[in-house]
Amino acid sequence: MDDIFDSSLNLEETHFKEGYDEGYTHGLISGKEDATQVGLKVGFEIGEELGFYRGCVDIWTSVIRVDPTQFSQRAKTGITQMEELLHKYPLMDPENSQVQEIMDSLRIKFKMVCYSLHVKLEYNGYPKSSAEANDIQF
Repeated sequence: MDDIFDSSLNLEETHFKEGYDEGYTHGLISGKEDATQVGLKVGFEIGEELGFYRGCVDIWTSVIRVDPTQFSQRAKTGITQMEELLHKYPLMDPENSQVQEIMDSLRIKFKMVCYSLHVKLEYNGYPKSSAEANDIQF
């Protein structure tokens, strides 16, 4: 007779455990999907910013090749240092501990180079909507 009542008494605990296990499994699956989407978005944004800096360095380096007297020595040194930071960035190892440090150094160096060139450039990211895209002026 005790067996009949034991199952009734443990019914709430059994359902609680089953619900927890189902929720945990669903959370793992959902969490991996969400993490993948966030990872892709953040990775794209970082790649976009690195590409912006690479483009600036390439243009400035081309100007230096055409006319070495165009920029000050300070600006040339900054451009060279930016190039080194871009080469040092671990594109294939996003979990590298230096990723954030290199990115911060690149941002600072970019501001320094822009200041020494008397240019007002800043990276604002790619326009998120068509309305923002229409606001871009050349």
